[in-house]
Amino acid sequence: MKLMTWMKSAATAAAMMLAGMASAEWAPSGTLKLQIGFGAGGSTDTIGRVVAQVMKEQTGWNVIAENKPGGGGVAMFTAIANRPADGSIVGLGVNMPLFVNLVNRPEQMKFDLDSFDYLGTAGRAQLALVARGDAPFDDIDGLIAAAKDAGGAPIAFGAKPQELLMRFISKQAGVDFQFLSTKGGAESSKLLLGGQALASFASGEHLPFLESGDVKMLASVNNVRHSYAPDTPTAIEQGYDIYVDPVYFFATTAGTPDEARSALAAALAAALDSDEVKTVVQNALQSPIDNLGPDGTAEMMKAGLVNTGKLFGK
Repeated sequence: MKLMTWMKSAATAAAMMLAGMASAEWAPSGTLKLQIGFGAGGSTDTIGRVVAQVMKEQTGWNVIAENKPGGGGVAMFTAIANRPADGSIVGLGVNMPLFVNLVNRPEQMKFDLDSFDYLGTAGRAQLALVARGDAPFDDIDGLIAAAKDAGGAPIAFGAKPQELLMRFISKQAGVDFQFLSTKGGAESSKLLLGGQALASFASGEHLPFLESGDVKMLASVNNVRHSYAPDTPTAIEQGYDIYVDPVYFFATTAGTPDEARSALAAALAAALDSDEVKTVVQNALQSPIDNLGPDGTAEMMKAGLVNTGKLFGK
């Protein structure tokens, strides 16, 4: 048996053993619901359903996936925060909608970050700031210099946090950008390639153009470098202490008993380590599994809320 094949088999066996140990130590008294904070058909739904199925196969628990859309996951997490802490429900959501609401209308929210026990993460949407391949600059400072020379620069963005990140940079650098709001990365890429935008944001749509050389990556605007571009620094590394880091995370109600919380985290970790889930996450997010574990997820949420406050100038 070749070394890589053996290592893969050993990792799979270890993951299944971990899930089995979790099941032996604690098991839900009935059905375990893996709730998904978005409707059917999107990337979160796709990831949640395959994780639920693999958890069921690995643990023997009765695990079902259940869509609970509303407010980008706010409705689902409101319900989870205000229910008994018995480990019978796990929520899968994306951090950014929660952060935006907690920053801008905290008095209206029926939860805060301490309302949850965090179990792990599936991965992140890798968000890039890109320019055309023939642009005469290669980083954020180069973009700023070009914008100053031209008396401004049009930037295409598909979501409000992206605009706010560039406004943060423009204020720090003393430069004016013009903002072109689009319906997402595909439309932003069209504006970039067509010359209507000097730079744009992209989350996977740019990868074929990056490979062909039609676009170049100026920065990762996550708080880590991208798996496919390890040599391209983040905006933070380029001197701008701000980021947009959409992370897909799992959480349950705060106060869940230790044995239940540990078993759930272990079962999720084992499922995320399976080839089936790894493939689905890679296809859905255009990035690999990145499970931060319970402690790492809690730290990511706290830091992310502070960072979102900076985005909104609070």
